[in-house]
Amino acid sequence: MSKRLLLTTLGSYGDINPFVGLALALRSRGHDVVIATSPVYRDYIECAGIGFRPVRPDVDPGNREVVARIMNARSGTEFLLREIILPALRDSYEDLSAAAEGADLLLTHPITFAGPIVAQERRIPWASAVLAPMSFFSEYDLPVFPPIPWAKHLERVPGGARLLIGLAKAITRPWMEPVHRFRAEHGLPRGGDPLYEGQHSPELVLALFSRLLAEPQPDWPPRVRVTGAVLYNGPRQHELSPEIERFLAAGPPPVVFTLGTSAVSAAGNFYDASVEAARRAGVRAILLAGRHAENRPREPLPDTILVVEQAPHAALFPRAAAVVHQGGAGTLHQALHAGVPMLVVPWAHDQPDLAYRGLRIGVARTLTPSRYTPSRAADALRRLLDDSAYRERAATAAAIVRAENAPQAACDAIEAMLR
Repeated sequence: MSKRLLLTTLGSYGDINPFVGLALALRSRGHDVVIATSPVYRDYIECAGIGFRPVRPDVDPGNREVVARIMNARSGTEFLLREIILPALRDSYEDLSAAAEGADLLLTHPITFAGPIVAQERRIPWASAVLAPMSFFSEYDLPVFPPIPWAKHLERVPGGARLLIGLAKAITRPWMEPVHRFRAEHGLPRGGDPLYEGQHSPELVLALFSRLLAEPQPDWPPRVRVTGAVLYNGPRQHELSPEIERFLAAGPPPVVFTLGTSAVSAAGNFYDASVEAARRAGVRAILLAGRHAENRPREPLPDTILVVEQAPHAALFPRAAAVVHQGGAGTLHQALHAGVPMLVVPWAHDQPDLAYRGLRIGVARTLTPSRYTPSRAADALRRLLDDSAYRERAATAAAIVRAENAPQAACDAIEAMLR
């Protein structure tokens, strides 16, 4: 039986695309699906044939100044939550509550804090989704925290992981007080911490990432379904421009350098360093530099290096020798799906944790942005390309990721919940 399903998300295209892909899969099963998110994505979502409802705040992923602050490893998460999302909580609630009229289910993203409130107040069945293992903050699989990546080693110390998780919760607890106050205004119980256990539905949690990255742990919330990643990459996700096609045909597979759709607005000297790294490593390269002129190398480039604004990862990565990227969940899964080795240069949020997981399964090397120099990047690329074990492990990982069929698994879980 057809249902009206409301999916709400917030963030960059890496946060939007999985929800669009899932919406398309649900629509193919006969459901009426609407995505509620920032107004800047209206055209993108409606172009996919999915219903759209605007929800504030309107976060523009192309705003270089704002994104630079969001992608700061030490303060970016606090800035995003306390300066952008939570001040708009009342607006978000009003927009989402109106969008939820008549909905049979509401699916939320980890930072759509108004979502659980709307679902509970309107008595709408509520499912939640996460895009990366870090959202579970497990003591048994301790995440890498961007400000203190070295603290990952504390899991080797008895009680160390629990201490670190407790410290993180103590530091961030004041950030979430606006949510607790808003819940009280609406006569709802305080509930769990919205940044931790409070973000997860008690009925269904869709873990939209590959089991390669994490297996269920004893302290994960109940009713988690690990589906794999939903790899939607835009309406023309399998098309490359004639310029890129000509470049690919002119020589051996290149190394692709990309910073996704967020870190690209805070690139620093990444692209200049990447040009020199490609030269030193003796590889052809394609740089996806975004629309910011500052990202384009100023010196003339050899015909072995191509700089373009963007290209669908789904079409380009399978034709690459390796991928250098920022470690966003969508980019990482596209590289895993393509079966290519990767060098991960993580900026902030869950990216350092995802970089570690790529390293752990043997398909990646990693450098922090501060250590991303031409010499270090070239050395890492040579190691990735010269050691056949990386490509062999990447091929094995690709077979697993492709077999997961995340859209079907996620749709099955949602429909089972509705029944």
